[in-house]
Amino acid sequence: MELKETLLSSFIAFEEHIDVDASIHDIRNSAIKIFEEKGFPTKKEEAWKYTSLNAVLKKNYTVFPKYDSGIEFKDVKKYFLHEIDTYKVIFVDGKFSSFLSATTHDGLDVCTMSSALNKPKYKMVIDEYFHKIAKKDDSLTALNTAFAVEGAYINVPKSKVVEKPIEIIYFSTGAENALMVQPRNLIIVGENAHVQIIERHQSLNENTVLTNAVTEVFAQKRAIVDYYKIQNDLLSANLVDNTYIAQKQESRVAVHTFSFGGNITRNNLNFYHQGERIDSTLKGITIIGDKQLVDHYTLVHHAQPNCESHQNYKCIVAENATAVFNGKIFVEKEAQKTDAFQQSNNILLSDKATVNAKPQLEIFADDVKCSHGCTIGQLDETAMFYMQQRGIPKKEAKALLMYAFSNEVFESIKIPELKQRITKIIAQKLGVNLGFDL
Repeated sequence: MELKETLLSSFIAFEEHIDVDASIHDIRNSAIKIFEEKGFPTKKEEAWKYTSLNAVLKKNYTVFPKYDSGIEFKDVKKYFLHEIDTYKVIFVDGKFSSFLSATTHDGLDVCTMSSALNKPKYKMVIDEYFHKIAKKDDSLTALNTAFAVEGAYINVPKSKVVEKPIEIIYFSTGAENALMVQPRNLIIVGENAHVQIIERHQSLNENTVLTNAVTEVFAQKRAIVDYYKIQNDLLSANLVDNTYIAQKQESRVAVHTFSFGGNITRNNLNFYHQGERIDSTLKGITIIGDKQLVDHYTLVHHAQPNCESHQNYKCIVAENATAVFNGKIFVEKEAQKTDAFQQSNNILLSDKATVNAKPQLEIFADDVKCSHGCTIGQLDETAMFYMQQRGIPKKEAKALLMYAFSNEVFESIKIPELKQRITKIIAQKLGVNLGFDL
Protein backbone atom coordinates (compact mmCIF):
# COMPACT_ATOMS: atom_id res chain seq x y z
CA MET A 1 0.00 0.00 0.00
CA GLU A 2 1.31 3.46 -0.90
CA LEU A 3 2.04 5.84 1.94
CA LYS A 4 -0.77 8.17 0.90
CA GLU A 5 -3.31 5.35 1.08
CA THR A 6 -1.89 4.17 4.41
CA LEU A 7 -2.32 7.64 5.87
CA LEU A 8 -5.85 8.07 4.53
CA SER A 9 -6.97 4.73 5.95
CA SER A 10 -5.18 5.40 9.24
CA PHE A 11 -6.97 8.73 9.59
CA ILE A 12 -10.36 7.04 9.95
CA ALA A 13 -9.23 5.01 12.97
CA PHE A 14 -7.32 8.01 14.35
CA GLU A 15 -10.39 10.27 14.27
CA GLU A 16 -12.55 7.69 16.03
CA HIS A 17 -10.23 7.45 19.02
CA ILE A 18 -8.94 11.01 19.41
CA ASP A 19 -10.73 13.05 22.07
CA VAL A 20 -10.72 16.77 21.21
CA ASP A 21 -13.19 19.60 20.75
CA ALA A 22 -15.67 19.25 17.85
CA SER A 23 -14.18 22.28 16.08
CA ILE A 24 -10.79 20.53 15.95
CA HIS A 25 -12.43 17.50 14.39
CA ASP A 26 -13.86 19.78 11.69
CA ILE A 27 -10.41 21.26 11.04
CA ARG A 28 -8.90 17.78 10.80
CA ASN A 29 -11.53 16.52 8.39
CA SER A 30 -11.12 19.54 6.12
CA ALA A 31 -7.35 19.11 6.19
CA ILE A 32 -7.37 15.41 5.26
CA LYS A 33 -9.61 16.20 2.28
CA ILE A 34 -7.02 18.70 1.05
CA PHE A 35 -4.25 16.13 1.41
CA GLU A 36 -6.38 13.46 -0.31
CA GLU A 37 -6.93 15.83 -3.24
CA LYS A 38 -3.34 17.07 -3.56
CA GLY A 39 -1.22 14.19 -2.26
CA PHE A 40 2.49 14.58 -1.66
CA PRO A 41 4.26 17.39 -3.55
CA THR A 42 6.21 16.52 -6.70
CA LYS A 43 8.85 18.23 -8.83
CA LYS A 44 6.07 19.28 -11.22
CA GLU A 45 5.19 21.98 -8.67
CA GLU A 46 7.32 25.11 -9.02
CA ALA A 47 7.95 25.31 -5.27
CA TRP A 48 9.34 21.74 -5.29
CA LYS A 49 11.18 21.98 -8.60
CA TYR A 50 14.54 20.90 -7.16
CA THR A 51 13.43 18.47 -4.44
CA SER A 52 11.94 15.03 -4.97
CA LEU A 53 10.39 12.98 -2.18
CA ASN A 54 9.84 9.89 -4.36
CA ALA A 55 12.61 7.74 -2.86
CA VAL A 56 11.63 8.72 0.69
CA LEU A 57 7.95 7.89 0.20
CA LYS A 58 8.63 4.32 -0.95
CA LYS A 59 9.39 3.14 2.59
CA ASN A 60 6.81 1.20 4.60
CA TYR A 61 6.37 3.66 7.46
CA THR A 62 4.84 2.99 10.83
CA VAL A 63 2.46 5.89 11.51
CA PHE A 64 1.46 5.07 15.11
CA PRO A 65 4.46 3.49 16.88
CA LYS A 66 4.30 1.72 20.19
CA TYR A 67 5.84 3.80 22.96
CA ASP A 68 8.56 2.03 24.88
CA SER A 69 11.50 4.40 24.88
CA GLY A 70 13.98 2.91 27.30
CA ILE A 71 16.00 6.12 26.88
CA GLU A 72 18.00 7.43 29.79
CA PHE A 73 19.21 11.01 30.10
CA LYS A 74 22.88 9.95 30.00
CA ASP A 75 22.26 8.39 26.57
CA VAL A 76 21.02 11.63 25.04
CA LYS A 77 22.65 14.29 27.23
CA LYS A 78 24.95 15.42 24.42
CA TYR A 79 21.95 16.56 22.37
CA PHE A 80 20.78 18.95 25.11
CA LEU A 81 22.20 22.37 25.83
CA HIS A 82 23.25 20.94 29.18
CA GLU A 83 25.77 23.69 29.96
CA ILE A 84 22.90 25.90 31.14
CA ASP A 85 19.49 25.43 32.74
CA THR A 86 16.62 25.26 30.24
CA TYR A 87 12.97 24.35 30.04
CA LYS A 88 12.62 21.12 28.06
CA VAL A 89 9.75 19.64 26.03
CA ILE A 90 11.01 16.25 24.87
CA PHE A 91 9.35 13.67 22.65
CA VAL A 92 10.40 10.10 21.89
CA ASP A 93 9.01 8.51 18.73
CA GLY A 94 6.33 11.19 18.68
CA LYS A 95 5.26 10.66 22.31
CA PHE A 96 5.88 13.07 25.18
CA SER A 97 8.60 12.00 27.61
CA SER A 98 7.87 13.42 31.07
CA PHE A 99 11.07 11.77 32.36
CA LEU A 100 13.33 13.78 30.04
CA SER A 101 11.28 16.99 30.09
CA ALA A 102 11.26 20.01 32.39
CA THR A 103 8.00 21.84 31.70
CA THR A 104 6.28 24.60 33.65
CA HIS A 105 3.02 26.47 34.28
CA ASP A 106 4.64 28.94 36.66
CA GLY A 107 4.16 32.34 35.04
CA LEU A 108 4.03 30.85 31.54
CA ASP A 109 2.92 27.64 29.84
CA VAL A 110 5.61 25.30 28.53
CA CYS A 111 3.86 21.98 27.96
CA THR A 112 2.38 19.75 25.25
CA MET A 113 -0.09 20.29 22.43
CA SER A 114 -2.06 17.25 23.58
CA SER A 115 -2.75 19.02 26.87
CA ALA A 116 -3.75 22.24 25.11
CA LEU A 117 -6.05 20.43 22.67
CA ASN A 118 -7.76 18.33 25.35
CA LYS A 119 -8.18 20.62 28.36
CA PRO A 120 -11.09 23.12 28.47
CA LYS A 121 -8.98 25.85 30.09
CA TYR A 122 -6.97 26.18 26.86
CA LYS A 123 -9.99 26.21 24.53
CA MET A 124 -10.12 29.99 24.00
CA VAL A 125 -6.44 30.10 23.08
CA ILE A 126 -6.71 27.12 20.75
CA ASP A 127 -9.78 28.60 19.05
CA GLU A 128 -7.94 31.87 18.49
CA TYR A 129 -4.56 30.56 17.32
CA PHE A 130 -4.56 26.91 16.23
CA HIS A 131 -4.30 26.55 12.43
CA LYS A 132 -4.83 30.27 11.87
CA ILE A 133 -1.65 31.15 9.93
CA ALA A 134 -0.62 27.70 8.70
CA LYS A 135 -1.14 27.51 4.96
CA LYS A 136 -4.48 25.79 4.41
CA ASP A 137 -3.84 24.61 0.84
CA ASP A 138 -0.34 23.23 1.40
CA SER A 139 -0.63 19.45 1.21
CA LEU A 140 2.00 18.56 3.84
CA THR A 141 0.74 21.22 6.24
CA ALA A 142 -2.76 19.83 5.75
CA LEU A 143 -1.51 16.30 6.41
CA ASN A 144 0.11 17.45 9.66
CA THR A 145 -3.08 19.28 10.68
CA ALA A 146 -5.17 16.18 10.08
CA PHE A 147 -3.00 14.15 12.47
CA ALA A 148 -2.03 16.97 14.86
CA VAL A 149 -2.13 15.65 18.39
CA GLU A 150 1.30 16.16 19.94
CA GLY A 151 4.07 18.71 20.02
CA ALA A 152 5.13 21.71 22.06
CA TYR A 153 2.69 24.31 23.38
CA ILE A 154 4.30 27.52 24.61
CA ASN A 155 2.32 30.53 25.80
CA VAL A 156 4.30 33.48 27.18
CA PRO A 157 2.06 36.13 28.80
CA LYS A 158 2.30 39.87 28.41
CA SER A 159 5.56 41.52 29.59
CA LYS A 160 7.12 38.18 30.59
CA VAL A 161 10.85 37.80 29.94
CA VAL A 162 11.55 34.06 30.03
CA GLU A 163 14.78 33.80 32.01
CA LYS A 164 16.04 30.59 30.42
CA PRO A 165 15.81 29.10 26.91
CA ILE A 166 13.22 26.51 25.93
CA GLU A 167 14.43 23.33 24.21
CA ILE A 168 12.09 21.31 21.99
CA ILE A 169 13.66 18.00 21.00
CA TYR A 170 12.16 15.10 19.02
CA PHE A 171 14.05 11.82 19.38
CA SER A 172 13.55 8.81 17.12
CA THR A 173 14.73 5.58 18.71
CA GLY A 174 14.71 3.42 15.60
CA ALA A 175 12.48 0.84 17.27
CA GLU A 176 10.55 0.73 14.00
CA ASN A 177 12.18 -0.09 10.66
CA ALA A 178 10.72 3.12 9.26
CA LEU A 179 8.84 5.72 11.26
CA MET A 180 6.77 8.75 10.26
CA VAL A 181 6.08 11.42 12.88
CA GLN A 182 4.11 14.66 12.58
CA PRO A 183 4.80 17.06 15.45
CA ARG A 184 2.72 20.23 15.78
CA ASN A 185 4.00 23.22 17.75
CA LEU A 186 2.04 26.30 18.82
CA ILE A 187 3.94 29.26 20.25
CA ILE A 188 2.29 32.48 21.46
CA VAL A 189 4.44 35.34 22.75
CA GLY A 190 2.52 38.19 24.39
CA GLU A 191 3.06 41.95 24.26
CA ASN A 192 6.54 43.04 25.37
CA ALA A 193 7.46 39.41 26.14
CA HIS A 194 10.80 37.83 25.24
CA VAL A 195 11.64 34.16 24.67
CA GLN A 196 14.48 32.05 23.24
CA ILE A 197 13.63 28.66 21.71
CA ILE A 198 15.86 25.86 20.40
CA GLU A 199 14.37 23.08 18.27
CA ARG A 200 16.04 19.83 17.27
CA HIS A 201 15.06 16.54 15.58
CA GLN A 202 17.43 13.66 16.33
CA SER A 203 17.58 9.99 15.32
CA LEU A 204 19.33 7.56 17.64
CA ASN A 205 20.06 4.85 15.07
CA GLU A 206 20.15 4.35 11.30
CA ASN A 207 16.54 3.29 10.75
CA THR A 208 14.64 5.59 8.42
CA VAL A 209 12.52 8.40 9.85
CA LEU A 210 10.32 10.90 8.04
CA THR A 211 9.28 13.98 10.05
CA ASN A 212 6.55 16.30 8.79
CA ALA A 213 6.56 19.18 11.29
CA VAL A 214 4.41 22.31 11.51
CA THR A 215 5.05 25.24 13.86
CA GLU A 216 2.88 28.33 14.27
CA VAL A 217 4.44 31.32 16.04
CA PHE A 218 2.47 34.43 17.07
CA ALA A 219 4.51 37.45 18.17
CA GLN A 220 2.33 40.15 19.68
CA LYS A 221 3.17 43.89 19.90
CA ARG A 222 6.81 44.54 20.81
CA ALA A 223 7.46 40.84 21.46
CA ILE A 224 10.97 39.49 20.89
CA VAL A 225 11.43 35.90 19.71
CA ASP A 226 14.79 34.23 19.03
CA TYR A 227 14.27 30.83 17.41
CA TYR A 228 17.12 28.42 16.65
CA LYS A 229 16.74 25.25 14.57
CA ILE A 230 19.54 22.68 14.82
CA GLN A 231 19.42 20.13 11.99
CA ASN A 232 22.28 17.70 12.44
CA ASP A 233 20.56 14.34 12.11
CA LEU A 234 21.76 11.01 10.70
CA LEU A 235 21.72 10.37 6.96
CA SER A 236 18.70 8.09 7.40
CA ALA A 237 16.52 11.00 8.55
CA ASN A 238 14.25 13.15 6.38
CA LEU A 239 12.65 16.37 7.57
CA VAL A 240 9.99 18.68 6.16
CA ASP A 241 9.74 21.68 8.48
CA ASN A 242 6.88 24.13 7.92
CA THR A 243 7.15 27.22 10.13
CA TYR A 244 4.60 30.06 10.00
CA ILE A 245 5.19 33.31 11.89
CA ALA A 246 2.71 36.16 12.39
CA GLN A 247 4.11 39.42 13.75
CA LYS A 248 2.25 42.34 15.28
CA GLN A 249 3.39 45.95 15.60
CA GLU A 250 7.05 46.54 16.57
CA SER A 251 7.75 42.86 17.21
CA ARG A 252 11.14 41.34 16.44
CA VAL A 253 11.50 37.72 15.38
CA ALA A 254 14.75 36.03 14.33
CA VAL A 255 15.00 32.45 13.04
CA HIS A 256 18.44 30.86 12.65
CA THR A 257 18.57 27.53 10.83
CA PHE A 258 21.70 25.35 11.08
CA SER A 259 21.49 22.51 8.55
CA PHE A 260 24.31 19.98 8.75
CA GLY A 261 22.79 16.49 8.80
CA GLY A 262 19.94 14.44 7.43
CA ASN A 263 19.20 12.93 4.04
CA ILE A 264 16.57 15.36 2.73
CA THR A 265 15.78 18.52 4.66
CA ARG A 266 13.15 20.96 3.44
CA ASN A 267 12.67 24.18 5.41
CA ASN A 268 9.55 26.21 4.58
CA LEU A 269 9.80 29.46 6.54
CA ASN A 270 6.96 31.98 6.20
CA PHE A 271 6.74 35.41 7.85
CA TYR A 272 3.55 37.51 7.79
CA HIS A 273 3.60 41.16 8.87
CA GLN A 274 0.47 42.37 10.64
CA GLY A 275 1.60 45.75 11.95
CA GLU A 276 4.09 48.58 11.45
CA ARG A 277 7.77 48.81 12.45
CA ILE A 278 8.28 45.06 12.45
CA ASP A 279 11.72 43.46 12.17
CA SER A 280 12.16 39.93 10.73
CA THR A 281 15.48 38.10 10.53
CA LEU A 282 16.05 34.86 8.63
CA LYS A 283 19.58 33.46 8.74
CA GLY A 284 21.06 30.06 8.02
CA ILE A 285 24.26 28.06 7.74
CA THR A 286 24.26 24.89 5.65
CA ILE A 287 27.25 22.52 5.44
CA ILE A 288 26.50 19.28 3.62
CA GLY A 289 28.23 16.50 1.69
CA ASP A 290 27.67 12.93 0.49
CA LYS A 291 24.26 12.93 -1.31
CA GLN A 292 22.48 15.20 1.14
CA LEU A 293 19.88 17.72 0.04
CA VAL A 294 18.88 20.86 1.95
CA ASP A 295 16.16 23.08 0.50
CA HIS A 296 15.40 26.49 2.06
CA TYR A 297 12.10 27.98 0.87
CA THR A 298 11.39 31.35 2.47
CA LEU A 299 8.67 33.98 2.26
CA VAL A 300 8.43 37.38 3.93
CA HIS A 301 5.06 39.00 3.29
CA HIS A 302 5.31 42.75 3.87
CA ALA A 303 1.73 43.98 4.25
CA GLN A 304 2.27 47.08 6.46
CA PRO A 305 4.51 50.17 6.11
CA ASN A 306 7.82 50.91 7.86
CA CYS A 307 8.93 47.29 8.32
CA GLU A 308 12.25 45.51 7.80
CA SER A 309 13.34 42.01 6.88
CA HIS A 310 16.84 40.58 6.58
CA GLN A 311 17.65 37.23 4.96
CA ASN A 312 21.21 35.89 4.95
CA TYR A 313 21.96 32.26 4.08
CA LYS A 314 25.45 30.76 3.84
CA CYS A 315 25.90 27.36 2.24
CA ILE A 316 28.93 25.08 1.80
CA VAL A 317 28.30 22.07 -0.46
CA ALA A 318 30.68 19.14 -0.95
CA GLU A 319 30.76 15.79 -2.78
CA ASN A 320 27.40 14.99 -4.48
CA ALA A 321 25.25 17.13 -2.21
CA THR A 322 22.60 19.60 -3.38
CA ALA A 323 21.54 22.87 -1.79
CA VAL A 324 18.52 24.96 -2.74
CA PHE A 325 17.62 28.50 -1.79
CA ASN A 326 14.25 29.77 -3.01
CA GLY A 327 13.46 33.02 -1.23
CA LYS A 328 10.68 35.50 -1.85
CA ILE A 329 10.06 39.02 -0.59
CA PHE A 330 6.48 40.12 -1.26
CA VAL A 331 5.65 43.80 -0.71
CA GLU A 332 2.01 44.89 -0.78
CA LYS A 333 0.96 48.28 -2.18
CA GLU A 334 0.29 49.54 1.35
CA ALA A 335 3.74 48.55 2.62
CA GLN A 336 5.54 51.82 1.91
CA LYS A 337 8.97 52.48 3.47
CA THR A 338 9.74 48.76 3.47
CA ASP A 339 13.41 47.86 3.91
CA ALA A 340 13.98 44.27 2.77
CA PHE A 341 17.28 42.52 2.14
CA GLN A 342 17.96 39.02 0.86
CA GLN A 343 21.33 37.34 0.34
CA SER A 344 22.34 33.79 -0.59
CA ASN A 345 26.07 32.99 -0.68
CA ASN A 346 27.27 29.53 -1.66
CA ILE A 347 30.60 27.71 -1.90
CA LEU A 348 31.07 24.55 -3.97
CA LEU A 349 33.82 22.19 -2.79
CA SER A 350 33.28 19.59 -5.51
CA ASP A 351 32.66 19.49 -9.25
CA LYS A 352 29.66 17.26 -8.52
CA ALA A 353 28.09 19.50 -5.88
CA THR A 354 25.00 21.50 -6.89
CA VAL A 355 23.43 24.75 -5.79
CA ASN A 356 20.09 26.02 -7.09
CA ALA A 357 19.33 29.58 -6.02
CA LYS A 358 16.25 31.63 -6.88
CA PRO A 359 15.96 34.92 -4.97
CA GLN A 360 12.70 36.73 -5.80
CA LEU A 361 11.21 40.18 -5.26
CA GLU A 362 7.55 41.02 -5.86
CA ILE A 363 7.03 44.71 -5.10
CA PHE A 364 3.78 46.65 -5.48
CA ALA A 365 4.79 49.69 -3.41
CA ASP A 366 6.81 52.56 -4.87
CA ASP A 367 8.68 53.89 -1.82
CA VAL A 368 10.79 50.94 -0.71
CA LYS A 369 14.39 49.85 -0.32
CA CYS A 370 14.61 46.21 -1.40
CA SER A 371 17.57 44.21 -2.63
CA HIS A 372 18.61 40.63 -3.25
CA GLY A 373 21.83 38.94 -4.20
CA CYS A 374 23.26 35.52 -4.86
CA THR A 375 26.80 34.23 -5.26
CA ILE A 376 28.05 30.73 -6.13
CA GLY A 377 31.78 30.08 -6.20
CA GLN A 378 34.75 28.29 -4.73
CA LEU A 379 37.20 29.01 -1.94
CA ASP A 380 39.64 31.85 -2.57
CA GLU A 381 42.83 30.15 -3.79
CA THR A 382 44.88 33.29 -3.11
CA ALA A 383 43.78 33.33 0.52
CA MET A 384 44.52 29.60 0.78
CA PHE A 385 48.02 30.16 -0.59
CA TYR A 386 48.60 33.11 1.76
CA MET A 387 47.64 31.06 4.84
CA GLN A 388 49.72 28.04 3.81
CA GLN A 389 52.72 30.30 3.27
CA ARG A 390 52.41 31.25 6.92
CA GLY A 391 52.52 27.67 8.15
CA ILE A 392 48.82 26.84 8.35
CA PRO A 393 48.21 23.33 6.95
CA LYS A 394 45.92 23.17 3.93
CA LYS A 395 43.12 21.37 5.75
CA GLU A 396 43.07 23.90 8.60
CA ALA A 397 43.36 26.83 6.19
CA LYS A 398 40.41 25.54 4.24
CA ALA A 399 38.37 25.13 7.43
CA LEU A 400 39.22 28.62 8.66
CA LEU A 401 38.13 30.16 5.36
CA MET A 402 34.82 28.28 5.49
CA TYR A 403 34.33 29.31 9.12
CA ALA A 404 35.01 32.93 8.23
CA PHE A 405 32.54 32.63 5.37
CA SER A 406 29.84 31.57 7.87
CA ASN A 407 30.81 33.99 10.64
CA GLU A 408 28.34 36.71 9.66
CA VAL A 409 25.48 34.43 10.71
CA PHE A 410 27.19 33.53 14.01
CA GLU A 411 27.34 37.12 15.13
CA SER A 412 23.60 37.32 15.80
CA ILE A 413 23.33 34.14 17.95
CA LYS A 414 22.31 35.43 21.39
CA ILE A 415 22.96 32.29 23.48
CA PRO A 416 26.73 31.96 24.07
CA GLU A 417 26.53 28.26 24.94
CA LEU A 418 24.64 27.57 21.72
CA LYS A 419 27.24 29.52 19.76
CA GLN A 420 29.95 27.28 21.22
CA ARG A 421 27.93 24.17 20.42
CA ILE A 422 27.43 25.18 16.79
CA THR A 423 31.14 26.00 16.51
CA LYS A 424 32.01 22.48 17.61
CA ILE A 425 29.51 20.92 15.19
CA ILE A 426 31.01 22.90 12.32
CA ALA A 427 34.52 21.84 13.33
CA GLN A 428 33.37 18.22 13.26
CA LYS A 429 31.78 18.71 9.84
CA LEU A 430 35.00 20.25 8.53
CA GLY A 431 37.10 17.54 10.18
CA VAL A 432 39.36 19.92 12.11
CA ASN A 433 39.94 21.39 15.54
CA LEU A 434 39.41 25.11 15.14
CA GLY A 435 41.25 25.74 18.38
CA PHE A 436 38.92 28.38 19.76
CA ASP A 437 35.44 28.98 21.12
CA LEU A 438 33.21 31.96 20.57
